[in-house]
Amino acid sequence: MTRIVYCNCSFARVLAPEVKNRVLEGLAASGQAFDAVPDLCEMSARKDPALVQIAQGDVTIAACYPRAVRWLFSAAGAPLDPQRANILNMRSDSAESVLASLYGGAQ
Repeated sequence: MTRIVYCNCSFARVLAPEVKNRVLEGLAASGQAFDAVPDLCEMSARKDPALVQIAQGDVTIAACYPRAVRWLFSAAGAPLDPQRANILNMRSDSAESVLASLYGGAQ
């Protein structure tokens, strides 16, 4: 089963609040388990061991630009396997697009 990780981007604040809030609401309404993290940038900066756990399996990450997310994991010593990680971009895509990628249809 693919793990879903949602980044709230609490410190950098580069995501539009309406997009990240709508994605979070859609995740919560789905009934599917997901992990919400405060900020992947901050986790990477302190080399949080949770990033290693996230990177070990199949994962879909709703966060920022895919290249930035991959860099954050690599900088923390937890590189993502491109075959096992799917990164959804809440910075440039709509909430509906992100939710459709997660669930095959808007929530």
